[in-house]
Parts: sequence; C-alpha cells; structure tokens
Amino acid sequence: MNCISSNNPGIRTTAEIDMSTIKAIAIKNRSRVAMQSIESAQIAVASGILGDLRGAQQGRQITILSETAWQRTCAEIDADLPWTTRRANLLVDGVEFDASYVGKRIRIGEVELVVTRETNPCSLMDAQHQGLTAALTPDWRGGICCNVVSPGDIRIGDQIVFD
Repeated sequence: MNCISSNNPGIRTTAEIDMSTIKAIAIKNRSRVAMQSIESAQIAVASGILGDLRGAQQGRQITILSETAWQRTCAEIDADLPWTTRRANLLVDGVEFDASYVGKRIRIGEVELVVTRETNPCSLMDAQHQGLTAALTPDWRGGICCNVVSPGDIRIGDQIVFD
C-alpha cells in the first residue's frame, strides 16, 4: 500500500489506516446463549477474554468483527441486526479484513493478539436471520480469529494498532 502523506486531504498514512477503535465487547459463558455486552474485559494468554466460553480454544480465542463489514452485510440482507448476532467478541471501526491480516499482530494497550484466520460463518447465522450466512461469506465479512500473545485489560474506546 503506497500512501504519500496525511497532509494531503483524502490520503491516509499506513499508520492511520492500520488503526481503529474498539466499539463494543461481548462474551458468552455457555453455548447457544445470547452474547452479553460488556464495557471492559480482562485478556489472558490461556483463556482469551475471561468469562468467554471460546477463550481457551486455540486458533480462535478472540474474534473480531469490522463494523463497516457488518453494516454492509445487514444492508445486503435488508435487516437491522445487532452486531452481537454475529457472535464475535470485539466490534471495531476503521478497518476491513482480508487474507493479508493473517499473521499480523494487533496491539490494544498492553494486550497483543495475533490473527490466525478468517472467522467462517456457520449455519447458525441463518437461524438468526435467513441469508446471513451467505452475506457474511464474501470479503472476510465474518471477521477474524485471534490468539492471545500478551495479556492485559481492554475497554470500549481503546485504540487498536495492526502491525
């Protein structure tokens, strides 16, 4: 990606492009229950977000959803669904994901994550709203999976840096 200068209106530097903010955080403590929105979370290496059922699952300890991709998904199926329908842990703005994010490091304060793969939508999405699985499938709209490298605390509004 070639970005010349942020002094030029409309052109963003790589650093500006690779930064976003946590818009929301959610966990679930049991299978097949609604996601619970929370304001802040403790992140641990062995268990991901403390209190989240999938946190110990290597390869997808924490899932992250792009707010822009979610809005595009909902527009495609003509539905106004809460982001927690996707069942991701973090909703972030300012970024859309693709295959180039696999292996990237994500820093949120002292927390460090590594992107492991795309979060593939499952058939449970269609149980939430017909057509949601197909709408989440293109362009990594379903989000990304991450593993925890360094622990710490996160909260809504924290800045995220993608390395």
